[in-house]
Amino acid sequence: MEGYTTVFTCEMPIRWGDMDAFGHVNNTVYFRYMEQTRIEWLDSHGVANDFPGQGPVIVNASMNFRKQLHYPGTLLGVMSCARPGRSSLDTHFELRRTDDPDTLYADGDARIVWVDYAAGRSVPWPEALRACLPDGEAG
Repeated sequence: MEGYTTVFTCEMPIRWGDMDAFGHVNNTVYFRYMEQTRIEWLDSHGVANDFPGQGPVIVNASMNFRKQLHYPGTLLGVMSCARPGRSSLDTHFELRRTDDPDTLYADGDARIVWVDYAAGRSVPWPEALRACLPDGEAG
């Protein structure tokens, strides 16, 4: 996606409980896969819990369901980011199966805003996190 840099890739299982009565992965679960990719990305930098009282909030999210997913299988979650703003970050996600990596099963977007929870407002990205982002040098 133009203007975005791939920052993280992870694998995660499709679980039996992810399916609905129609025998395919329920549409709400795709957002969980997107969330899991995002959390593993934060964890990979060792900074997910380093900022007491602050953290990421998703202010909008969307998903394009391209092809049904079924159990069993392993997903490949790919996360890309645009250049960060002062407190916001636009992210893009792709979901593929590891046994069918050329097929895009779903893709989506989420805007993350870094928030001071007590104040209830956005604050600048912490320097340690900003360094993990595309063009993330402080400034």
